[in-house]
Amino acid sequence: MGTDDLFKKAKLQKEVRKRHNKKQLLDNILILCEGEKTEPNYFNSIKLKYRLSNVEIRGLGYNTDTITKTAIKHHKDYSQVWCVFDRDSFKPYHFNRAFQMVAKYKNIHIAYSNEAFELWYLLHFNYYNTGISRAQYCKILSRLLGKEYKKNSTEIYGLICDKENTAIKNAKSLLGSYSNENPERNNPSTTVYKLVEELNKFRDIF
Repeated sequence: MGTDDLFKKAKLQKEVRKRHNKKQLLDNILILCEGEKTEPNYFNSIKLKYRLSNVEIRGLGYNTDTITKTAIKHHKDYSQVWCVFDRDSFKPYHFNRAFQMVAKYKNIHIAYSNEAFELWYLLHFNYYNTGISRAQYCKILSRLLGKEYKKNSTEIYGLICDKENTAIKNAKSLLGSYSNENPERNNPSTTVYKLVEELNKFRDIF
């Protein structure tokens, strides 16, 4: 075996060890979603594309109180626990209570959308700073996609992922436009980008 071959082999072995060590240091992440399909389908698409074996996703179909209680129950089993839910039609008390319940847990995070998760999709295309109803979200998305948007779509991530950086930029700008961060009142707003950014940290490791 020549010197060049030995060098290549040593370099490959070093890279394998490096990747192995990184995997050992990975955060294990639990994502708890209010919806049973819409949000889980989106995050599962990210998980599959980047082979994120450290991520577990559950579509609970529960209200905000139950989601946050589930997060608290399991927070010791994971490095990070994310609660994904909408402002939607929940009464202000229940929506705000969710933030209060997890405030003292450093590894529990909330990725909320006011009014609905579809706002995150819309921000891939344009910046929106006026309140939009759930019905309007679907109509606008259908127009932007050039096809009917279906609520529990399994293909939506693939249709918009190339615009992800735009969505993150728009979501940050939108949140920063409010003088006081008040998830219940700030319509529209979303922090889904924070979870997406966190997942992106692990996508080049596998």
